[in-house]
Amino acid sequence: FGALNINQRSVITTPYPTPDGDFTLLVTDWFKMSHKDLRKRLDAGYALPLSDGLLINGVSKGLIFTGEQGKTYKFRVSNVGIATSINFRIQDHTMSLIEVEGAHTLQETYESLDVHVGQSVTVLVTLKASVRDYYIVASTRFTKPILNTNASLRYLGSKNAVSGPLPVGPTYHIHWSMKQARTIRMNLTANAARPNPQGSFHYGTIPINRTLILANAATMIYGKLRYTVNRISYINPETPLKLADWYNISGVFDFKTMLSTPTIGPAHFGTSVFDVELHEFVEIIFQNDERSIQSWHMDGTSAFLVGYGSGTWNVTMRKRYNLVDAVARHTFQVYPLSWTSILVSLDNKGMWNLRSQIWSRRYLGQELYVRVWNDEKSIYTEADPPLNALYCGQAKRPR
Repeated sequence: FGALNINQRSVITTPYPTPDGDFTLLVTDWFKMSHKDLRKRLDAGYALPLSDGLLINGVSKGLIFTGEQGKTYKFRVSNVGIATSINFRIQDHTMSLIEVEGAHTLQETYESLDVHVGQSVTVLVTLKASVRDYYIVASTRFTKPILNTNASLRYLGSKNAVSGPLPVGPTYHIHWSMKQARTIRMNLTANAARPNPQGSFHYGTIPINRTLILANAATMIYGKLRYTVNRISYINPETPLKLADWYNISGVFDFKTMLSTPTIGPAHFGTSVFDVELHEFVEIIFQNDERSIQSWHMDGTSAFLVGYGSGTWNVTMRKRYNLVDAVARHTFQVYPLSWTSILVSLDNKGMWNLRSQIWSRRYLGQELYVRVWNDEKSIYTEADPPLNALYCGQAKRPR
């Protein structure tokens, strides 16, 4: 159990001084039921209940992170749960946000931060308070009741353990969370994976080649709960999609299974794959008409999260987009009865999964695939299947 932390390359400078220490916090929701029992419940057609608690690094309480007064520490915080958004805060301390999912951000200061399922943030915390212990708190968002877990930030030499009530965080406050999310912006002059500045890719000037509007829903199919995207509840075919695509095996999937906009009608099962040409610039709108928050993850690339809004998306909402310094990330929250919009340059050839990061929803069908393709056969755009690839269904190992 632990984190895989990727540091910057030696040729990349960071837009902040080297911190005096580095802490990793993996926050997760926790169920008393085993994963097998959770799966049985879903298979029987029932939604999962609220989790029984929260953990930090696998512990419900008692963890201690020690630092020295006057020094600055990096806290890497990831929501590795399966269902629940969290709010993260440190008693009597502010946090300077420096990174979101691999992208350097403008260093805004926060008293608390919402972190949704599958998301990661990094903050700097300077220990300016009196020498004692302070609560580190993670609490659930948009749930009734609100669940809490805590650890301690201990100043070196402290003789006073944490005591008293936990610092209060936001409760439901959807609009508060959306407003906070809009303040998370890209640091255009900083470097990230490459020496060139993050702002050198002017995504806001690129014409949109295609728009996909994806509406999630909870529904019943054959008397059991399923989750859908544009009325399709995803099922895996017997033949892996990538092998079916590579070897031109017919009948495994159909690009016409899912339409690119929501329609009215009954939900049904299907293997949903969108066909997109390599290097197309695509606008994807996640439309959430449910009263629960959503979290979506896109494999294979990062995307610019350009807009949030309440209600139903329409083309006039593009006027609200951040076309200058939206953060590039892989995981996107969609607030209840709201929409989220991303812009993505699909420059990575392959068959990429786009799914709900909330485990129960993905398990019951809230996912699809995006096939990024062109007819150029080149190892510079896509490698051949590895020699140890597993073949099944209609895909047979070449002789």
